Amino acid sequence: MKSSIFLALIVTVGGLLAQPREMTTDDGLDLVNLSSALISPDSDRIIYGKSVLDWAKNKRNTKYHIVNADGTNDYQFLGDGPSNSLQFSPDGKYVSLKRKDDKFQQIYLIRTSGGEAVKTTSHTNSVGSYKWSQDSKNIYFVSNRTESKEEKKEKKDGYDHVVIDEGPNGQQAASWNYLYVYNLEEDTIKQLTTKDQRIGSWDISPDGTKVAFTARTENRRNQSNQSEIYLLNLADNSTVQLTDNNAPEGNILWAPNSQQFIYQANDDKEWELRQAKLWLMNTSNKSSRMISGSFGGSLRSSVYWSQDSKSVYFSGLLKTVTCFYSLNVASGKLVNLSKNKTGSYRLRDMSADRKIAVLSYDDAETTADLHVTTVEKFNPQKITSLNPEFSSNFKLANAKPVQWKSKDGLEIEGLLYLPADYDKNKKYPFLLHIHGGPAGVFTDSYSSRYHVWAGLGYVQLCPNVRGSRGYSDELLRGNMNDIGGQDYEDLMSGVDYLIKENYIDENQMAVRGWSYGGILGGTTITKTNRFKAASLGAMVSDWTSEYGIGFNYDVRLWYIGGTPWENPEAYRKMSPLTNAKNVTTPLILFHGANDRTDTEAQSMMFFAALKDMGKTVRYLRFPREPHGFREPRHQRTRDIEEIQWIQKHTLGLDWEPWKREKKKKAKEEDSKTD
Repeated sequence: MKSSIFLALIVTVGGLLAQPREMTTDDGLDLVNLSSALISPDSDRIIYGKSVLDWAKNKRNTKYHIVNADGTNDYQFLGDGPSNSLQFSPDGKYVSLKRKDDKFQQIYLIRTSGGEAVKTTSHTNSVGSYKWSQDSKNIYFVSNRTESKEEKKEKKDGYDHVVIDEGPNGQQAASWNYLYVYNLEEDTIKQLTTKDQRIGSWDISPDGTKVAFTARTENRRNQSNQSEIYLLNLADNSTVQLTDNNAPEGNILWAPNSQQFIYQANDDKEWELRQAKLWLMNTSNKSSRMISGSFGGSLRSSVYWSQDSKSVYFSGLLKTVTCFYSLNVASGKLVNLSKNKTGSYRLRDMSADRKIAVLSYDDAETTADLHVTTVEKFNPQKITSLNPEFSSNFKLANAKPVQWKSKDGLEIEGLLYLPADYDKNKKYPFLLHIHGGPAGVFTDSYSSRYHVWAGLGYVQLCPNVRGSRGYSDELLRGNMNDIGGQDYEDLMSGVDYLIKENYIDENQMAVRGWSYGGILGGTTITKTNRFKAASLGAMVSDWTSEYGIGFNYDVRLWYIGGTPWENPEAYRKMSPLTNAKNVTTPLILFHGANDRTDTEAQSMMFFAALKDMGKTVRYLRFPREPHGFREPRHQRTRDIEEIQWIQKHTLGLDWEPWKREKKKKAKEEDSKTD
């Protein structure tokens, strides 16, 4: 009898311990993330990357695993060394990768059966992007110009000034780069291009006779439209220019027939604000035409040709959902192969015969894992489980798309996140998220942030305001010459919709955003005092001072129009700093010291203005960080500080942060081969 009671107690206690709980910032950091995947030429095995947190070293490491296509026999393929850019050789004998030797990134080879990775190239500079020839005898790659001994000595002696926007330099020192080929049998490297250019996208034709590449002869920031497409004939190293326009092209991919290739561009004449389109280039007469006009969304993956050169495959975003598509090149007929109504299927790789597709799947409540399916019949089978206890460990937000009419009648869509225990008879504190971009978009995909905030009791709205990609070119162009205008109305009409539907307490509202989200958020708090707290990251507060030192082609061409000396009033009007005196919302600011997209001084100016006026404001500057933060401890600090600020000023709470638990050292991965 006593033993039965004891067992019952164990079961009861175990059940209590297993109950899901609210998610924390640390839980999000600790998740294993999928980084990449590639399938072997024989379709039997898949190599994929697992991004794992190393808290002690304040970074994330990528471990590469190999798994059978049916999900069996999963083991670590590469050790903990910093490898990247993995590829299978077309004959399936090798996996190539890049690693740094004493000085430079070089190509290494490891047999697919396992063993040690062996350095293959000993180039005089780091190897950049590289690709195998179809016969597996050559590896083509791009590399920067090698400095002479005299140039290296001059720099060492202190003559290391940068002449901005001259030669290969942009705002930073740079070099011309060239195409090379490495012959495996002869162990030789041959330079293929000699003209001083900055090579971007490129691909080797399957028959090994031609290379198509994009290149520019200057490197000024915000002028990628100066790049054109060139064709290199490998028989005599002659080069022909194929395009001559004012539009940027990229993502070149040869058809199996070696007579044509596809590339991506918004337009074939000007640098238009449109979603990227697929174009077909016929090399025999240098003619091109758009082939993806039937798809109104946004391309979300690499593109793959069918073996017969008649179709291409890709993943595409339409509204908030990402699907797997095929496109007939001749007719433009589009087929949705996955037909999913929710979530995100992203194409990661395809088998050489194009019969098998490797995709990742995630949605707002599911972390990403790999799935394998036949192309003829879409029937995805999950083959990884990177976070096996995720769904049972945490109380997750419930996400759903919602639509509302903006001030001018335009329908806007967003994602609404509700706490796990949402009660329709209650009103909840509210957090408005604003995405980056401006051409960013909120999608039905996983992010820990929303679940953390839901666990704190907030209803959240993620609006895809005009200017968002994934809907139509018309919506994408909706905030041209009007940034901070009707897109602001899209935000506020969404807030009003939730108030009308009794989701939220209008007296407990906060707003947050990063990049364009920080910019539009800055404008928002100069126009309304409805929010009790605001958190803005990587913002621009003054467009005139940002011109030239940050990205400016988008505001020059589309979002403001013209330059500060041509259109000074618009630059002044659309800058949050101009109306800083109107801000009453308590504000916290974040910016990375090495941000070259939206420069750090922009947050400093906004902070200084508010501080001088005695407003409630706090500013955290993070050393070493670029536009998107990389260091886990900085990410944690940012998120914790943001939560503390919003809790205090929205709810009046002195919120205590979670204490990060000390983790036991992880067990060694089994079956290491390198």
